[in-house]
Amino acid sequence: MNYNKEREELVEYGKIMSKEGLSSGTSGNLSIYDAEKGLVFITPSGVDYLKTKPEDIVVMNLEGEIVEGDKKPSSEWHLHTLFYKNKPEARAVVHTHSVYCTTFSSLRMPIYPVHYVIADANAFEVPCARYERYGTEKLAKAAVEASGDSNAVLLANHGLVVCGKNLKSAYGLAKEMEYIAEIQYRAMSVGKPVLLTDEEMEEVAEGFKSYGQAQKKD
Repeated sequence: MNYNKEREELVEYGKIMSKEGLSSGTSGNLSIYDAEKGLVFITPSGVDYLKTKPEDIVVMNLEGEIVEGDKKPSSEWHLHTLFYKNKPEARAVVHTHSVYCTTFSSLRMPIYPVHYVIADANAFEVPCARYERYGTEKLAKAAVEASGDSNAVLLANHGLVVCGKNLKSAYGLAKEMEYIAEIQYRAMSVGKPVLLTDEEMEEVAEGFKSYGQAQKKD
């Protein structure tokens, strides 16, 4: 089995992530989960995203056993598999070291509702997980525990991890969280941000249910 679609998509978004500055060099990682087959497609450890090829993508199961590929999987594979085990709707995970999210992770401060788009994370604020060393199961457990129902969570002194229904939506969420983190940073640099209330965020969440174009029925 070659799983070309998944491999090519991960290579494409790895390059996008690097070029758009959400992570640089070999930092950060991405994965796609095929729930029917129980397989995780994940970027390799220590390979520059601008040089990654489809054949470099590693295929593994949720227990971390390599099914296909001759490269080592990302050192954060525990983070990815534990998200898939604990978030039933997740089909992709994106982990970044984006500047503003990482700035707040170093302050161990959540991303607050300074902008309504934070509701895309299925939360009214994005929490920050306790510090654990990178590449460990302890880090993965800390992230899952802190995330609760949120599809985004900061990793203390490290970065951001998000999940989504597919790689496009997960990557889009990572970009949104970086945007909101930058808004929070800029607002805090000139004053005290006025946060949206729970009531206001409830209205946003309700509005998001009907946002966009209606799906056509056959």
